[in-house]
Amino acid sequence: MQNREDIFATLRDALVELFELEPERVTLDANLYQDLEIDSIDAVDLIDHLKRQTGKKIAAEDFKSVRTVGDVVEAVHRMVNPA
Repeated sequence: MQNREDIFATLRDALVELFELEPERVTLDANLYQDLEIDSIDAVDLIDHLKRQTGKKIAAEDFKSVRTVGDVVEAVHRMVNPA
C-alpha cells in the first residue's frame, strides 16, 4: 500500500466492508460526512482499520481537516511515504 491507487483501493474496500456502502459511491470526490454519511465514531473505526492495514499509528489530529475520500488517500500517502 505505497501508491495512491493502492491506498484508494484499500480505503474503498474498508468503507464498503465497515459501513456497508456501495462501491460506486466511494469516489475520490465523495465527502465522507455528507455523501457517505460517516459520523465521528465511524471515522475513529476507519482510522483504527487504516492503522491495522498500514502498521502505522495514525493521529486523529491528522484527520481533522479531512473531508473527502481523496483527502484520506493523501493523508495516508504522506504517512506511509514520509518525505
